[in-house]
Amino acid sequence: MVDSSVRYSVADRVRFVRLVGSGLSLTAAAAELGASNASASRWWRESGGMRTRATRSGGGLPDPTAVGGGERGRFLDWGERAVIQAGLLSGLSYAAIAGQLGRDRSVVFREVHRNSGPDGVYLARAAQSGAYRRARRPKPFKLLADPGLAALVAEGLDMGWSPKLIASMLARVAGGEQTRRVSHETIYQALYVQGRGHLRADLAEKLSTKRRARVPVSRDRRASSPYKEAFKISQRPAEVEDRAVPGHWEGDLILGTGSRSAIGTLVERSTRFTILLHLPGRHTADEVADAMIREMKHLPDHLRRSITWDRGSELADYERIQVALDTKLFFCDPHSPWQRGTNENTNRLLRFWFAKGTDLRVHTPEDLRRAQDLLNSRPRPTLDLETPAMRLNKLLATAA
Repeated sequence: MVDSSVRYSVADRVRFVRLVGSGLSLTAAAAELGASNASASRWWRESGGMRTRATRSGGGLPDPTAVGGGERGRFLDWGERAVIQAGLLSGLSYAAIAGQLGRDRSVVFREVHRNSGPDGVYLARAAQSGAYRRARRPKPFKLLADPGLAALVAEGLDMGWSPKLIASMLARVAGGEQTRRVSHETIYQALYVQGRGHLRADLAEKLSTKRRARVPVSRDRRASSPYKEAFKISQRPAEVEDRAVPGHWEGDLILGTGSRSAIGTLVERSTRFTILLHLPGRHTADEVADAMIREMKHLPDHLRRSITWDRGSELADYERIQVALDTKLFFCDPHSPWQRGTNENTNRLLRFWFAKGTDLRVHTPEDLRRAQDLLNSRPRPTLDLETPAMRLNKLLATAA
């Protein structure tokens, strides 16, 4: 006869669940402990309310394919979580439970660690409820829900930082705090998708592209190049490719309205340090050569090993440049701007200060110096978030 006055411990209740998991019915497991059927039903309900296997005894671990309603999906379902709970209470390992589910052990491990309660106990009902809550759509947009985080993003955009750089710096500062992080894609959506974020409407124009809408990746934006072949880039030393040796530069012009004005750009491949050439006239070969010699002659010899340039007529006076700087000039293949990838990326960043479709002759040497200093003090993911100025200073200190 069942003694209803007996008070059962937590260990008794765990043993009860293990007995059911081993194949006993609720009634049989209760009888083993001398508990009533009402207590057994309550204990089972409080442990997660899992359905038992449909056998004559009414006990045992549930069949995940039967409880889940058929074929297994990508995400764990209620039946599989019930199997995990029963397996843990029965003392099974993650690998053993995973084997019953036909899942990888890591799936069970992550599920238990993600959805266990504060006391470390995994309950299928609570896990299912949490998973459902996290999967609900639409989710609240992160920048809309956190004005402080949105303000940090806006501050970075005002400084001319790219969404990817902002995301990298926030991740570094936040450390393990996920709520203070945001992906670069979230920032782009806040700028370009209506109603997606708490960012000012004009911030999209702070990007180097100045676009009001995103351009599909499949769109071909490569500009044709009419320049004739000159010195081949294949003649460059092999040391240029891996950036291990400093002193190899890439250069080009960024052009203003109607190509009537220009600014020269030079970027050192290993440090990404940038030098800007002031060209107030018509950016002829003579003017470009004069400006390049003027700006680079103060560099030590080991930082003037080579210069790679797009095949433009503005470098027609390249022999004078080579003699004056004791360097070598190499020209890219036709229609191959990616061969100056570092310089192309830098020119895109420079458009924050020198917008397309504007007259670049209005910018003074002081304006160029300010933009150059800001760009060289900008953290770069490719430099482990150090700045080009920091990297160049290290090289100069080593040489000294």
